[in-house]
Amino acid sequence: QVELVESGGGLVQAGGSLRLSCTASGRTVSRNAMGWFRQAPGKEREFVAGITWSGSSTYSQGSMKGRFTISRDNAKNTVYLQMNSLKPEDTAVYYCAAESRAVAGVWNYWGQGTQVTVSS
Repeated sequence: QVELVESGGGLVQAGGSLRLSCTASGRTVSRNAMGWFRQAPGKEREFVAGITWSGSSTYSQGSMKGRFTISRDNAKNTVYLQMNSLKPEDTAVYYCAAESRAVAGVWNYWGQGTQVTVSS
C-alpha cells in the first residue's frame, strides 16, 4: 500500500510562486509514474503534469503550460511541482497520484490534496 502526502500549498498573490511536494510512504514509488492534478470549486479534476520513473515529463496543454515544472527525487520518494507566475485561476486543491505500474493511465493512489489559493 502507498500513502501519498502533499504539502506546500497556501495563499499567494498573483505572480507569485509555490512549490508543492508529495512524499510517498508504505513502499517506494520510484518505479511508478507520478502525476499532479487539480480541482477547482465546481469543476472536474484535471491533469496538470506527469513524470515517469526515469524523469520524462508531460504537461497539460492548458494555461499551466510553461509556468509549472514537475520533478522527482526517487531517493526521497518525493515528487515536486514548481508553480511560477501564479494566476487566480490556478486556485484549486492540488493532488498527487501514483500511476499503476501495470496499466498506463490508471492512477492507483491519491494524496489528500493541498489547497492553493491565488489572490488577485
